Amino acid sequence: MNLTIKMIDRYICNLKEEERSEATIKKYRRDLTLFYDFLPDGKILDKNAVLSWKERLISLGYASSSVNVMLASVNGMLAHAGLSEWRAKFLKRQRSAFREERRELGRSEYMKLVETARREKKERIGLAMETICSTGIRVSELAFITVEAARAGCAELRLKGKCRRILFPAALVKKLLRYAASQKTAHGPIFRDRNGKPLSRHSVWSEMKKIGRKAGVAASKVFPHNLRHLFAKVFYSLERDLSKLADLLGHSSIETTRIYIATGGCEHLRQLNKMRLII
Repeated sequence: MNLTIKMIDRYICNLKEEERSEATIKKYRRDLTLFYDFLPDGKILDKNAVLSWKERLISLGYASSSVNVMLASVNGMLAHAGLSEWRAKFLKRQRSAFREERRELGRSEYMKLVETARREKKERIGLAMETICSTGIRVSELAFITVEAARAGCAELRLKGKCRRILFPAALVKKLLRYAASQKTAHGPIFRDRNGKPLSRHSVWSEMKKIGRKAGVAASKVFPHNLRHLFAKVFYSLERDLSKLADLLGHSSIETTRIYIATGGCEHLRQLNKMRLII
């Protein structure tokens, strides 16, 4: 059969009906468009075409995790179209015992980011970073940080068809309410753009990159999700409760949570040296 734009559109509509996040839908559409453009004239769709796409991604040097994410988009579309037998298997990946040092954001670097934002009078992004890092929320969940939630000291988050409740540290409550008052925000989301709409993940990412450059923190470490990783590491170092941490982060699988608490390469090396098994 032939792959058509209409077939892709039908799948995207299905994702919307499933209430997938806007970012997820954009990612799936982008991957499927790349797959469509990869197919030669005639756009013949079969198992060989999918396997060729997989091999092409590998030959282009994509990381195995990226290959699997892009395959998931195509496999999802095939399953929706009743063509599950044409899906490609994911690349097998062994979970790393430690994170890449160049991507790991440390507490001191986080402090630099917040202090630089304060010095540059960028209160909104500074407080947004503190909110994400002190609660462990996703950047897309900033919209649920409302004046009402700040007053209550907690927020009900609804994302990906799941709900969870998070608590705010007392110091964060004071900062959120003070900032809301300074912006004359009496109700609704606290973090807004100039048009009054909830701050987008792209805006947070972009503003963090600017602050990162001024703070002298490596760009590879400066992105919103790393704040969530830092929350996870600090919480686990105090509580050592993986199950509770998974609940706080909104993870369905503890295996996902394990990735968040993986130490950096230098810390792993220190642990190896402490073992003193070289005679």
